[in-house]
Amino acid sequence: MKIEYFLVLALSVIAPFILSFSKNLDFYKFPARLILSIGIPFVIFVVWDMIVTARGHWSFNPEYITGIRIYNLPVEEVLFFIIIPFCGIFTWECVKYFMRAKE
Repeated sequence: MKIEYFLVLALSVIAPFILSFSKNLDFYKFPARLILSIGIPFVIFVVWDMIVTARGHWSFNPEYITGIRIYNLPVEEVLFFIIIPFCGIFTWECVKYFMRAKE
């Protein structure tokens, strides 16, 4: 199957994305912070990934990716650097919310 990497990303983000619209979370109250906290690492790691992939330090198994590429990276790898930080920030906001609720 050629969509496994994409499916893992989709399953990782679906619940955090839907639940992130809760008014109880501070998730979207500061959009600039969210964009910067995802955008800065995104640029750094995508550039790094492009360089090391082009140099042959690692590659992506074509059996697990869709084949759609952005420059020399699979689209799934590019999405990884958006989705996983989004999920991490969402988790952090949930922890903050529940810690405040306990007080």
